[in-house]
Amino acid sequence: MTGCFIAVVGPSGVGKDSLMELAAARTDMVLARRVITRPAEAGGEDFEGVTEAEFTQRRNDGDFALHWPAHGLHYAIPAEIDTVLAQGHDVLANLSRAVLGQLKTRFSHHRIILLTAKPEVLAQRLATRGRETQDDINRRLQRAAFRVDQGLNPVIVENNGTLDAALSDFLAACQPDKG
Repeated sequence: MTGCFIAVVGPSGVGKDSLMELAAARTDMVLARRVITRPAEAGGEDFEGVTEAEFTQRRNDGDFALHWPAHGLHYAIPAEIDTVLAQGHDVLANLSRAVLGQLKTRFSHHRIILLTAKPEVLAQRLATRGRETQDDINRRLQRAAFRVDQGLNPVIVENNGTLDAALSDFLAACQPDKG
């Protein structure tokens, strides 16, 4: 049986990476490790940092299942994820809403989880992580109120409190009968 590709989307600071890491630690789901055009020492999630030239070459070589630009960087999910799915493992991937339309044609079994949080919660989390200037935080907050096309059938999970409080809703959203 093929695993499910679970796309997790939501604004910066909503807790996507934190919830996905916690879910993977408590289940047999696998985290997709993104390729990003930023230095590996930049912090945040566990990712593969590459140069623009490396990213372009790998994209041209067909090394990516999905790829997209965002926030002045380029992001990708490596094509090796197909092997993990073929082995029957569900995969959690932090994606941009810009590539959600590709899921239906790229992955036969997929689900979309939209994480949300109140603006004041997002502002506090962004400030606490210390990666952005106040202007960057303000721009991210302006983009935070986005919607996912309901035709894509996203499952909405709110994360306004602790990770443990949101985890049960997140895990339920990962189940086949929820998406």
